[in-house]
Amino acid sequence: MPRLWGTCLGEDERMLRLQGEREHAQVLGGACGGGGFGLRRRQVRSLRFRRLTALISSLRMPRPCSDLPQRLRGSGGGGAANEMLVVMLLAAATLRLCPLARAQPLCRIHTVRTGKMFHVGQPTQGVHLYFSSATARLIKHPCKKNIALYLGKQLFLTRNNFESSLLPFSIPTSMQVGIPEVTSAHFASSVLLLVVNRKVYIYDYEADSWNASIGIKHPVSQISGDNCCYSEHPFCLDISNSVFAYLLGDLTSQTNIYFSNTQGYRFQKYAHERQAELVGTLGGIFYFHSLSQIGLLLIDQGKAKFGYSDHPLNHSLGLPFDYNGTLDILLTPGQKGILIFWYENSLLVSRNAGQLVDPVPVREGHHILYSSISEANVTIHSVAANENELAVLTRENNLYYGSLGILSSFLIKFADQNIWSQEAVLMFTELGILEILTPLPDSFFPAFDFQKCPVNIQAILMDPQLQVDFCKAMVSNPYSLGLQAVIYEDSFTYDGNTKHRLNISLRQQHHWGRADPNFTSSIKRPTISTITLDIANKEISCVDLKPLTALISVGCDLEKKIIIQNEISACSKGILNPVALQDNYSYLIEKEAYDPNFRRQRATKDLVVYYPYEKLGCPLLVYYDTPWKPVVELWRGGKFQEVMEAEYVLLEVNGLFTYTYSLTARTALCTSQPQNWTTVIENAGDKGPFIWDRENYVSCHDPKNDAPLKWPNVPYQILGGPTANKVTFEQRNGIYVFFISIVDPYYSYCPLQTTFSVYVYGAFPLPLIPSEITMFLLMVAILLSVWLAYIIPKALRTEQGHRFQGFWSSLCRRYRERCACF
Repeated sequence: MPRLWGTCLGEDERMLRLQGEREHAQVLGGACGGGGFGLRRRQVRSLRFRRLTALISSLRMPRPCSDLPQRLRGSGGGGAANEMLVVMLLAAATLRLCPLARAQPLCRIHTVRTGKMFHVGQPTQGVHLYFSSATARLIKHPCKKNIALYLGKQLFLTRNNFESSLLPFSIPTSMQVGIPEVTSAHFASSVLLLVVNRKVYIYDYEADSWNASIGIKHPVSQISGDNCCYSEHPFCLDISNSVFAYLLGDLTSQTNIYFSNTQGYRFQKYAHERQAELVGTLGGIFYFHSLSQIGLLLIDQGKAKFGYSDHPLNHSLGLPFDYNGTLDILLTPGQKGILIFWYENSLLVSRNAGQLVDPVPVREGHHILYSSISEANVTIHSVAANENELAVLTRENNLYYGSLGILSSFLIKFADQNIWSQEAVLMFTELGILEILTPLPDSFFPAFDFQKCPVNIQAILMDPQLQVDFCKAMVSNPYSLGLQAVIYEDSFTYDGNTKHRLNISLRQQHHWGRADPNFTSSIKRPTISTITLDIANKEISCVDLKPLTALISVGCDLEKKIIIQNEISACSKGILNPVALQDNYSYLIEKEAYDPNFRRQRATKDLVVYYPYEKLGCPLLVYYDTPWKPVVELWRGGKFQEVMEAEYVLLEVNGLFTYTYSLTARTALCTSQPQNWTTVIENAGDKGPFIWDRENYVSCHDPKNDAPLKWPNVPYQILGGPTANKVTFEQRNGIYVFFISIVDPYYSYCPLQTTFSVYVYGAFPLPLIPSEITMFLLMVAILLSVWLAYIIPKALRTEQGHRFQGFWSSLCRRYRERCACF
């Protein structure tokens, strides 16, 4: 992925620099101006004015620099004005070498005391929760910016960014939590998840209700997840609803990991494919949506590395990095794959979901003071991050600030101020605004006040002493997409400046045709990516120019569905009555015709089936003796799109097996053994029979499929696609209810599936005696007749035959005489 960025972005960067050589003023600060790449002259003058203001302010300092001359003499009759101008110019030239005599305060402290009489109310009945760590934490909701949870000796949940006094957060006594110790917390969409006394509890802050999670059978200590804030699209909601629960520090090969896709209300056991082989203890498990991977952090002998769940990253582990202490791990918002790892003396950042993890250097101007913050000999107390910014508070009253760039991240140190306390935490309230928050108890009210110290990052970065340069211009792209970017001159402003337009073309990596197949994501699995337009090697001063980010779903369009064409139905031909079908209609499937286990073996008793007319409508009419396949239509948003020609499979939902297929593996020209329902169901285990889909389908025409063609005469059970395969029915009339699943992975990322019904007619009733026995008896009768026709005349010519004839003749005379008497 880094190579992809470097290749795609290098040309654009050079183009911007070449343009900058021609129009230096426009490119230098164009992005900082917030209006594209052009910078108006009055904006340049404004920047110069701010610089000049800073210079004049420096001249008013009470203690001048020792390296400035005490007296400057004019070279001619320049007068006092010229002498003052020279002083100002020299002061400007030497400003960066002069430390400020008195640093401006980082922030001005104020205390929030509102809401005690009217908004806080009486203490609720419950048990006060407390955080297990000695160091306080703060968790902000990434989508709902005013919602946050403070974790310390007391917990505080706010819905207005701590702009009012709050009661300590409590859990109802009815939950029976025992020891109210909180070890982990996470916002999952509209609920707050808490691990209290090794169990997971859910607080719906909108409904003000508590619940205990279901499905977790073992103790857990941590909970992890992510939130998608881009839209209300279902794929975005799925991200917010996905949560992991686990026990930190347990052996990875033996630990119990739980997963929930219901916001934590119901969990089920999660099993990593290679979990039994993984060595080390579990440091965390995360769903990296930008990579469409689940990552397990493995810790072994002071080193840590990530193991991933799916191709291509599951073939090897990520690069190891130092793991000192128990690292807190922050997933920054936006699904960019940026992770922050921190402990008291360690700060690491990964920009690609844990594949590469690097320490964060500390810079002064353009020079690196320390290659990592651990070399600075400070103790980290609190860390805060948003989509693009990072802040660090230390016990030594140091505040560090940095940007989370695509290419690099670093910190700069702000001037010292007495801002640290044991209960202090950092919090970004908006872009470029950082707050240092501390709860304060009140001896007269149960509610706590909050001491706030807001830090205006942009204003501080304008301090010339920090030697921060202006913005320079970049495009980045996460994992599963490839991009091409072209920049060109578009038009001109009224004052003659050039406007530029940047066109970015996106294409799925699988279809580029120029990337290594092992690098791309699987075409069978939906992926999620973000594309970010940022400034190449952006300086830290570019706070108010937020990178433009878009979330892209390479996945299912839920407006798509398939419908089976039903122009000729059994009702339209008068074979079935729609009124009767709606009146709890049922039919009988004889035991010789179905298998409830879908293995094409006879059942032990007949089956009565109730027909679901509301779902299926009237069955499609099919003549039994004509090979048939359904006409599948693709619809989107209620509009017909096309008749589908992709590959699909059918399965009778009640287990009927009185049908087969017109082609075999040989006649379908398979080069490898094709899949069938029997093998697919066996490999699925207890997942149910209807699991053949685009994700587990393997084409027998794929040259990469190395399964040998051992049984070429087995029925080929895939319809559509390159073959003319059809369904052939046995001599049986009746209703068939089919499940249809589109298995072609290139047709759609959607699980296109539905059920429909067919009425097969025209078959004569099967005879009671099997046809083989009937044919045998007929042949015996014919042979016996031929033999008798030959042997009887011959026998009548013998003496014994004459006696037999005489006997019958006398018998006939006696019969006639008796008849005459009557």
